[in-house]
Amino acid sequence: MSSEVTELIAELRNGNMSLEQVAQRFRERSWPRSRQVEPRTYLELAEAAQEDPVPLVAGSFDEVAAAYYRGDLSRPDFRFLAEAAAESMREEDMRRESDA
Repeated sequence: MSSEVTELIAELRNGNMSLEQVAQRFRERSWPRSRQVEPRTYLELAEAAQEDPVPLVAGSFDEVAAAYYRGDLSRPDFRFLAEAAAESMREEDMRRESDA
């Protein structure tokens, strides 16, 4: 399964795009959120431990983290791209709050 995120990381690895170009695209795009509700009680934590892991959300920051853990991104590159994605998510959150 390929998404814009995996394609951008592949372009970076292949040398077809610079880190700054990929980061700029990360700042411009919308990021689907993949967070689950965190367990609040011991019982909820025990139930969550028995469930299957949550699958990666296509096009989300999960794919960037997965690329880092596979070794496709260096730590400095991962941090740079993480900050770019965070900028986009913060701006999106501020827009949502102002619309509410």
